Amino acid sequence: MKIEGTTKVIGIFGYPVKHSASPAMHNAAFKALELDYVYLPFEVKPERIETAAKALIALNIAGVNVTIPHKETILPHLNEISREAQLIGAVNTIVVRDNKLIGHNTDGQGFVASLKENGEKKIKEKTLLILGAGGAARAVATQAALEEAGRILITDKLKEKAEQVVRDLNKNIPSCEVRTIPQEEIKSTLKDADFLINATPIGMNPGDPLIINPDWLPTSLLVFDLVYNLGETKLMKAAREKGCRVIGGLGMLVQQGAISFQLWTGKEAPLKVMRKVLEEKFR
Repeated sequence: MKIEGTTKVIGIFGYPVKHSASPAMHNAAFKALELDYVYLPFEVKPERIETAAKALIALNIAGVNVTIPHKETILPHLNEISREAQLIGAVNTIVVRDNKLIGHNTDGQGFVASLKENGEKKIKEKTLLILGAGGAARAVATQAALEEAGRILITDKLKEKAEQVVRDLNKNIPSCEVRTIPQEEIKSTLKDADFLINATPIGMNPGDPLIINPDWLPTSLLVFDLVYNLGETKLMKAAREKGCRVIGGLGMLVQQGAISFQLWTGKEAPLKVMRKVLEEKFR
């Protein structure tokens, strides 16, 4: 990669950030399109996030991704925030334009784009059961509500956490039915669900248990596991063996990255190149 005085810098704020696949994915995309950009990881400690945000303009950085633990704490330091990011309450992409920091969240849009890539053309009027109530669950639920899902059911071991997501969605997007369900009702709820979405970290490690009893999965169900680092997770394998349609998190990672890429460069991202890099990394 040739870096000169004209090269535009993109990066990622996180702590830790050494494990991130984003630099490899985006640098491959820049190279494929022959764009004069470079993508760098910036390990930013939580207490320095304000300083890091201010440095973007001072250093003429074109934009960054934002990952754990900064997606929410970066919000007060931005000049503008997109509607999706406001509704989700978190930012994963910043564009620097006209000396302003503009925050976006591409996670939910990446989820929808991955569904479409896998032949699921719409969420409208569908019933989604989401396992987990963290940032990923909030992004998926918010985007699903914006796409006019029929029902969104959220469950988490921490009941109050799930209830907070539901309160926020019902306040901001009242046109969609959103409610929590207790964990003991997962089995009965699955009978009428169209999508099961694992938005928890369970499954990231090979030793993790199955998050759900596969005998509960009806064959009509689409199972979307947001975990992306293991190829096929235990949940995906079990669901496939039950006859369910299955989608893994790698496609969502590519799609949300592609949306960020377009926000920074104005160019359509080379999806095949980006996917290939990630498949090699997580093989």
